[in-house]
Amino acid sequence: MFGTFIYGPGDVRYEERETPSLTGTKDAVVRTVAACVCGSDLWGYRGLRGEPGQTPIGHEFVGIVESVGSDVTTVAVGDFVIAPFYGCDGTCINCRNGFSSSCLNRNWWDGAQSEYVHVPLADGTLVVVPDVDPDDDALVASLLTLSDVMCTGYHAAVSAGVGAGSTVVVVGDGAVGLSAVLASKVLGASRIVAMSRHEDRQKVALSFGATDIVEERGDEGVAAVREMFDGIGPDAALECVGSKASMDQALRSARPGGMVGFVGVPVGGPELPVGDMFASNVGVRGGMAPVRSYIEPLLKLVLSGEINPGAVFTRVRPLSEVAEAYADMDERREIKVMLTTRPIDG
Repeated sequence: MFGTFIYGPGDVRYEERETPSLTGTKDAVVRTVAACVCGSDLWGYRGLRGEPGQTPIGHEFVGIVESVGSDVTTVAVGDFVIAPFYGCDGTCINCRNGFSSSCLNRNWWDGAQSEYVHVPLADGTLVVVPDVDPDDDALVASLLTLSDVMCTGYHAAVSAGVGAGSTVVVVGDGAVGLSAVLASKVLGASRIVAMSRHEDRQKVALSFGATDIVEERGDEGVAAVREMFDGIGPDAALECVGSKASMDQALRSARPGGMVGFVGVPVGGPELPVGDMFASNVGVRGGMAPVRSYIEPLLKLVLSGEINPGAVFTRVRPLSEVAEAYADMDERREIKVMLTTRPIDG
């Protein structure tokens, strides 16, 4: 089979690698239908995180089960499945507490931008979706977002306590930030401000439920957001980037006593100014999203047509063009690129 490796900054290659096989009775092997490039993948691509040598990459995929171990009971050969960006057993105390991303037996994908993926702990990890046409790009795209970005945006909103009537500002207009806009709408927010300077992303944000757009950043951005809410600020600020500047923006935008929900993978030195937080009573909660815990409730909304998170994908490429997909996103030509293993017409 073929899969994706990162060798260093700007150097992503689609190369032959060994096809995975079952190594345990609780495992599965999944044939990839679609995968994608995550914003966090770009940190290594940009040289901001160490990815030395030939390293498999990718952690978001959906696919069809090819084989299962003898102890697997909830997943069968031929099932269409969603995989969260990590593996989990679903039974440990952290999983039972709703934080499967801290599973005591958590594992990471050995490069999910590949034609096949080995899945340990298949029963706890994979979510079966019945009656999926793998050639239905629109549906597959929305299902693929449930492997990471939609659930991660939802985690930001849940962590910040967004609910009926909440006022929200979303810092970051990538796929996670746009998903956080949609999540805030799902949770009943009455006003949602998307901070974005890019017209294509603004359009998606508005279609997802944003009521306002703010293009300014820094002090001007904070002032613009606060002005919308009587000079005080919104109830919640959702930090969806992971940089020092984005965390600062979120912390200074929320009203006194408000909450910051953060899900941006921390790169670039985000800091918490404890003295300022003491004075304002602004709280911070969030982190690595327990995606597996959110898939099923959000899946119901996708299958009912209530939400279409797949709109964050603005281009579909064959998996073999993964290097071009990285460049598309790095150069901001596309919001998010879906990689498919099926032939693309034209």
